[in-house]
Amino acid sequence: MSIEAGKKAPDFSMQTDGGGSVTLKELKGKAVVLYFYPKDDTSGCTKEAIEFTARAADFKKAGAVVIGCSRDDVKSHDKFKTKHSLGIALGADEDGKVTEAYGVWVEKSMYGRKYMGIERATFLIDGAGKVARAWRKVKVPGHVDEVLAAVKSL
Repeated sequence: MSIEAGKKAPDFSMQTDGGGSVTLKELKGKAVVLYFYPKDDTSGCTKEAIEFTARAADFKKAGAVVIGCSRDDVKSHDKFKTKHSLGIALGADEDGKVTEAYGVWVEKSMYGRKYMGIERATFLIDGAGKVARAWRKVKVPGHVDEVLAAVKSL
């Protein structure tokens, strides 16, 4: 399933770090940056989370909520968040329903071995619950600034 700009964003409900939870319905009226990353505390994922944290105040000022999402559990998210002083919510999609709904659970290949994993992707959801922008196969350098510019243009 491919989620594209202009389509209704699939609803989600996830546990978050710190014992919280988040649903898309609760965030109606706000812009939501939902970014998917493969694994807590790996190099690219850590860089991306640190960059979103560094710009968290700018996203908030622009009226957006930033949520990182992986299939790691809440305990892993708590450790990751504490270790790197992250200032964004991390959703735990342990059962894979959210990653599958957004079409980011894909076949990957490393050193000739095929396996299923999360494709690094970001979705900007407007206050009405529609996907305003979708970035697939994200490269971390410069990505956060690009997403912030898109939020500001909503």
